[in-house]
Amino acid sequence: MDIPLFIGIPFLIGIDRGSGVPAYVQIVEQTERALRMGTLKVGDKLPTAKEVVAATAINPHTVLRAYRDREQAGLVELRRGLGTFVTRSLARPEAEDDSPLRAELGDWTARARAVGLERADILALVTAALDATDSEQDSGDGKRRTR
Repeated sequence: MDIPLFIGIPFLIGIDRGSGVPAYVQIVEQTERALRMGTLKVGDKLPTAKEVVAATAINPHTVLRAYRDREQAGLVELRRGLGTFVTRSLARPEAEDDSPLRAELGDWTARARAVGLERADILALVTAALDATDSEQDSGDGKRRTR
């Protein structure tokens, strides 16, 4: 994975060339995750395409395509000569209340890594746990709870 980019805001862009996931998709997913977690807030400026290219050595058109995609989704605004700015958050109002859960998950993830699990293994475990919880909720009252 390339060294993540930190440009004046707590937002990192890193490209994992060995993941098989296109760089464009990685940027879109990382941006959306930062918006959902509250790491990026309305008014925050994203790193410029030039800054991302310098840190990751990917094609500038890839960065611009990802940013345009987020703009079309109504999440950011490209301001010519100024940069790309967040216009809408995806964070839930009570997202800050998740801090203890985030800390527990961070500890759990560190333990999983310590026993040799790779990213894909960890994601598979979390997905399986979510699927099991959703199945239990579905069978309990017929209503699926999503967040």
